[in-house]
Amino acid sequence: MQAASTNICERMGRSQEFSEFKRGPVIGCHLCNKSIHEISLLLNIPQATVNGIITKWKQLGTTATQPPSERGQCMLRCTVCRSRQCLQSH
Repeated sequence: MQAASTNICERMGRSQEFSEFKRGPVIGCHLCNKSIHEISLLLNIPQATVNGIITKWKQLGTTATQPPSERGQCMLRCTVCRSRQCLQSH
C-alpha cells in the first residue's frame, strides 16, 4: 500500500496555481525572516514557486491572482482565430 503524498506539487499539475489561501503561509514565513530554502523545506513547495510567490507579493502587495494583460487576451484571440481558419481550410 502506498503512502499518501504530502507534496502538494505532486498532486497539482504544472498549469494550476496555488490558491490565495495556500500562498498565505509562504508570505507568513517570509515575514518571519525564513529563507526561501527554509520555506521550501517547511512547506514542501519548490524553491522556484516560493520565490515567485514572494516576488509577486513584493511587486503587487497582494497574493491575489491578477486578470490577464491585454496582450495576453489579444494573443489568445489570435490563436483561436488561427485555429478556426485552419479547421475551415481542411
